[in-house]
Amino acid sequence: MSDQLLGSEPQRRSILQTIGGVGGLALFSSAAAGSMADSDDCAPGASGRPDYRLPELPYAYDALEPHIDARIMELHHDKHHQSYVDSANAAVEELEEMRANEDFEGIRSTKRDLSFNLSGHVNHTVFWASMSPDGGGTPDGALATAIENQFGSFEAFQAEFTAAATAVEGAGWAMLFYEPLADALVIGQVEDQNELAHQGATPLLPLDVWEHAYYLQYENDREAYVDAWWNVVDWTAVGQRYEILTELRCGLNQETGDTGNATAGSDTTTDTDTDMDTDTDTTAKDADHSN
Repeated sequence: MSDQLLGSEPQRRSILQTIGGVGGLALFSSAAAGSMADSDDCAPGASGRPDYRLPELPYAYDALEPHIDARIMELHHDKHHQSYVDSANAAVEELEEMRANEDFEGIRSTKRDLSFNLSGHVNHTVFWASMSPDGGGTPDGALATAIENQFGSFEAFQAEFTAAATAVEGAGWAMLFYEPLADALVIGQVEDQNELAHQGATPLLPLDVWEHAYYLQYENDREAYVDAWWNVVDWTAVGQRYEILTELRCGLNQETGDTGNATAGSDTTTDTDTDMDTDTDTTAKDADHSN
């Protein structure tokens, strides 16, 4: 993602702080991650109480026209997204009061409110950063290679993503995730935000298909909205997010010694396993002889 898209350094810090953590850094760019690395906020436990904030749009309200009109962008960002931020912060305050009073009677509802609204905040933050007035076309680099390897072609990927987006039941999202356990790209549906099925996966490319994202312009024609949206996808930003996540995974594997190549259910017997079996057999025989 370009510095122009992320804005000034204070703005980059603000955007990253809306999410925080390694996952938050990976959602944006290596340049932004570097700006956070020099911050005092990197000290363990320095973040303190969560304070979620609405990030600025990285472009003007009308920048995505004619594909998404200015009024939709204004309402979507300033009203809907702001509501998620406010509600997430309110849930945090309620939890603090519960702790102070040692009264957790309403914790189920409050935890669900936090989950729903924080998910909405994160999803929208990545959504804005995944679009650009100079978007459209196709990805390149490592992301393009991964899409071709896993889906067969960009056209096949696009067709599956479009089908998933138009088929979301009720309100929700279609998303391209990076799933680190298998080093895989996964297309998923997130309905009502609390039902994220791909645990541990990070959104690379989210598409909001709640009606507030398109109804003023496309009415109930979600498919037309999805088709138009491809013209504003910022593949540079999405590709950078993918490269950061794969680099983080490789770095973690190197630290732990995990090559990441093991396949569930495969025969993973090694020479070490054989040696252990031999030692066990020898010990057992020695025990038999001692009796």
